[in-house]
Amino acid sequence: MGTPGHARELSTAEDPASRPGVSRDLADCSAAELAALFRAGDAGPVQALEAVLARIARLEPTLNALWAFEPERARAAARESQVRWARGAARSALDGVPVTLKENIATAGVAMPLGSAATPLAPAAADAPPAARLAEAGAVRVAKTTMPDWGMLTSGLSSFHALARNPWDPARTPGGSSAGAAAACAAGYGPLHLGTDIGGSIRLPANWCGVVGFKPSGGRVPIQPPYIGRVAGPMARTVEDCALAMAVLAQPDARDTMALPAQALDWAGSVAVPEGGPGAICRGLRVGLWLDPGWGLAPEPAPLAAARAAAEALAREGAQVAEVPAFMTRTMADGLNDFWRTRAWADLQALAPAARARGLPCIAQWAEAGGRFSGEHVFRAFSQIGATREAAVAACAPFDVVLSPVCPVAAPPAHWPSPTNDPLRAMEHIAYTVPFNMSEQPALALPWTLDAAGMPVGVQITGPRHGDLAVLRVARVLEVLRGPGPGEPALVHSAR
Repeated sequence: MGTPGHARELSTAEDPASRPGVSRDLADCSAAELAALFRAGDAGPVQALEAVLARIARLEPTLNALWAFEPERARAAARESQVRWARGAARSALDGVPVTLKENIATAGVAMPLGSAATPLAPAAADAPPAARLAEAGAVRVAKTTMPDWGMLTSGLSSFHALARNPWDPARTPGGSSAGAAAACAAGYGPLHLGTDIGGSIRLPANWCGVVGFKPSGGRVPIQPPYIGRVAGPMARTVEDCALAMAVLAQPDARDTMALPAQALDWAGSVAVPEGGPGAICRGLRVGLWLDPGWGLAPEPAPLAAARAAAEALAREGAQVAEVPAFMTRTMADGLNDFWRTRAWADLQALAPAARARGLPCIAQWAEAGGRFSGEHVFRAFSQIGATREAAVAACAPFDVVLSPVCPVAAPPAHWPSPTNDPLRAMEHIAYTVPFNMSEQPALALPWTLDAAGMPVGVQITGPRHGDLAVLRVARVLEVLRGPGPGEPALVHSAR
């Protein structure tokens, strides 16, 4: 075994599973595990990438998760990383780790269709801040991941891409709008996947695909262009990997005019369980349990049971749990919906008629009313963002963290745009997620169990504004208390 910082050179033909410390497919290893293997010389970035590429070759014809898949570019980057590890000059713990980025995060030279056939295709001039940070850290970009038209659906339905599917059941949606990212994560297309979230687009697909999805505080991860409620964040199979990614992503970038000031945060320390075990963190922890969303689809039994079980697990370790009453209203939800419809209508009007016709009809049907709203209506609709923000912050103020379901319902059929399959009721499933975009609070979706149909069900952990470390810390504790979790999709098992 090599010494730390001086990994031995590995032949690309050598099977890393034959080396000490490597007992499973490298495509199933976490980023933390890969870094340890690279450091010790028991595997290298080239071998890790080849395992991921083999997994992609077997599953991508079913899942349709990738855009701008560049295996030769990735191989070249993996070879460069392998040399750095051999010389003891790795750039970070993510050096050589295979990653994907959602297609709306610009990467130089790659077009961004934004999931829509209506989008003019032109190569991006430069890496967006999150892409730049991952490249600087030495991460190996395998591909971009697919999304629905303009990110406006909670599914993988797209007028540009083939229909993205859920690895747990390809007949169901992976969710969205980080559809390909969640499917790729659950399928083992590498340990780290970067998504974006403006109403639940990281947490909803993470919930339905049985992976961890972290929406950091607004402005914590610089992004371009910035927008109200919009964030970039990691999706992974472990909370620890999300923390590793945040250590890289949460670096300053002047291009984001809404970014938080840079802070030296102990991301790794946030997921270190103390010697006293979970109880050392849970004793005296104030936990809110939020079950009544206040509007939208009625929650099914499975997500409610999962949230209760997570709260009970913390209570057994000494946490103080109290229920959080409904705080978001139908007026808030309708205002946000109408504001987004107006924005979408304006974007559609900016396109040439022929281009506009190439997009999904359900998007146009949803946005159409935005062209009829008066200026006063749009102003009052926009004001509901502030009302939602104030209500969410006030409801969470008595607690260190708040637990809730992620989504009230299970994943619908893959070809549906949303759980209602109704463009005029397109937002009815985001009641648990969207308020924390508007309030800029950090929130994480953690896989918890399986429902009666064998589909993943997660819980959401939300913290106070800028309390990212607290969310990761409690998520890690729940990960420990939960145990192995819901497992993996049968599709992945059969692909080995």
